Amino acid sequence: MKCVAINGPKKLVVENRDAKVGKPGYILIDVIKAGICGSDLHYFQSGLPKGLVMGHEFSGIVIDNGGSKEFKEGDRVTALPISPCRECTECKQKEIQICSKTWENAIGLSLDNPGAFGGRVLVREDMVRHLPDNVSYESGAMVEPASVAFRAVNISGVKKGDSVLVIGGGIIGLLSALFFKLRGASYVALTETNPLRGKKAVSLGVADEYFNALDPDVIKKLMSKTKEGEGFDVVADCVGNSPALTSAITYTKPNGNLILVGISLGNVSIPLVNAVLKEINIKGSIAYSKEEFDMVIKLLSANKINLEKFVDDVVTLDDLQNAFERLTSGSDAAVKILVDPNKSKIIEI
Repeated sequence: MKCVAINGPKKLVVENRDAKVGKPGYILIDVIKAGICGSDLHYFQSGLPKGLVMGHEFSGIVIDNGGSKEFKEGDRVTALPISPCRECTECKQKEIQICSKTWENAIGLSLDNPGAFGGRVLVREDMVRHLPDNVSYESGAMVEPASVAFRAVNISGVKKGDSVLVIGGGIIGLLSALFFKLRGASYVALTETNPLRGKKAVSLGVADEYFNALDPDVIKKLMSKTKEGEGFDVVADCVGNSPALTSAITYTKPNGNLILVGISLGNVSIPLVNAVLKEINIKGSIAYSKEEFDMVIKLLSANKINLEKFVDDVVTLDDLQNAFERLTSGSDAAVKILVDPNKSKIIEI
């Protein structure tokens, strides 16, 4: 089975491994489309863990149903890639995203459970979801990141008429802006260091305005957009580094809500005194519940959201190295690149 694995910092390698086979209680899926996630970019840049086959955003076709009564061979599906224990307090309260076991054996995030960049994934049956006939494989591969953004907006405390600032124009930032709009935010601004991504947020209709985060006057410009210049009702940090978090605290109004969506693999520093003096409400957001994942599929089926418009390119496994380099360059307009594991690179003679 052809797959792509991490082989060092900013280095991917194409390998051949034994093809996955089915087993009872699990659904074996032939991946049709897979997405490159922001967390994948962190692994790519660090080069760890070496040997990891990434890819936890995917859609595909069931090729072995593991004895399931709900799924059959040939069904179109997507899935939650996480591995909650089903026994802890959090799981019983339907808060599977904060179960301590959720990430231990997550697909594409664990060496023991290779992801969609290997062409096939083996998923616990309770995590698999049918794709409605009118939802494409491209959209199916986008359900996972859309669910991340959907949850962030759900727990952000945003209200109809609120002003919102999204920090970061990657795919989670753009999808968060989309859902803030759907929730009735009256004004959504977005900051980005990459002008191409920032302008894209406006052209896609998810942000009202884009502001260059590197502009020396950006604080003055942004605060002038808020009521009495006090700050935004809701700020969503979709980056996770120290400069972004510092900005997020600055831009949040007194008693406003700051939702942390971006993740840093290292420690970050923040001006804590500013957060304390303004009594900012800071809340973290990770992944999604089953219900939120299912709601994104329902929104797609009802044509309430369009996720395909965020897809910039579809590449082969052989093109993955270049795709990762584009997404981490800081100068490319691309925010979302999908992978077709069954498509071969055409070599011109």
